[in-house]
Amino acid sequence: MRILLDTHAFIWWLAGNELLSLRARAAIANPQTVVLISAATSWEIATKVRLGKLAGMQEAALDMAGTIRAHGFETLDITVEDGQRAGNLKGGHKDPFDRMLIAQALRLDIPLISNELVFDGFGIHRVW
Repeated sequence: MRILLDTHAFIWWLAGNELLSLRARAAIANPQTVVLISAATSWEIATKVRLGKLAGMQEAALDMAGTIRAHGFETLDITVEDGQRAGNLKGGHKDPFDRMLIAQALRLDIPLISNELVFDGFGIHRVW
């Protein structure tokens, strides 16, 4: 099985934060699961660290690819089609990072690990 992590889920995994649900932790820790981290997550983390909005993630922001690999996860590139789909998603949710993750989960038809209830209105399978 493959899953895509929302940015907060990835950050909470890295921090060992108990805000990450038991169901999400089990899915991520399952050795049979391929965990994907989107380039959008790397972009979001780097942006928030640069703006001083994400304390404790400076080291990860400097080497996202290494951090992703160190946890046994895989990277997910953004395609032109992902950009087109994200831009055309209906609904009022305006966060561009979230819209990209939704678009990628739709393209790959995989679950998205997220606590964002608003995602449910976009036709994805959300795990929390």
